[in-house]
Amino acid sequence: MFPELAALQAGAPWLAIAVAVGYLVGSIPSGVLIAKALGLGDLRKIGSGNIGATNVLRTGSKKAALATLILDGAKGAVPVLIFLSWGPLAPQFAALGAFLGHLFPIWLCFRGGKGVATFLGIWLALFWPVGLINCATWLAVAALLRISSASALIAAAACPLWLILFGEWGTVLLAILLGLLVWVRHHANIARILAGTEPKIGGSRQS
Repeated sequence: MFPELAALQAGAPWLAIAVAVGYLVGSIPSGVLIAKALGLGDLRKIGSGNIGATNVLRTGSKKAALATLILDGAKGAVPVLIFLSWGPLAPQFAALGAFLGHLFPIWLCFRGGKGVATFLGIWLALFWPVGLINCATWLAVAALLRISSASALIAAAACPLWLILFGEWGTVLLAILLGLLVWVRHHANIARILAGTEPKIGGSRQS
């Protein structure tokens, strides 16, 4: 038996706990709760219906959007930080759980966000140099193209490359998996980008 497989089997119960904790934290609908608490209405019935910070901004409250961005990022970072001392795999499983929780939250009938802020939060906690580069990539593409979804797609696609450059091979598979999920969740945006109809940042229907 391969030693890596034996270690994975031995740690399976703890990894399951990491996924479960990550999922519960990630499934907290930050944007929905903030919008409701501030009397901004049901976020799922505003704009694109997405629960992320971009859609919260459509309520007209920049403070609510910023709070949602921070909390959605924290949903990815906190589970990772909790399990950092549990070995190399536990924080990655916690990260995956948190990401799936945001995308498919049980509290919202599994209809969640697109995971961009949570994705960035995960990498800031898991390996902060690449986390910062991911944020910088998003900002650079946003400044150049003025398309939020394109920024997210490029940042997610580039993440495995940054990890390889830093020699962080142990987390490349996670980056590929999370990146694929980001791309799948942005399928409608991709279609609009290809058609040249994706709204610019600040547009009334950016999603």
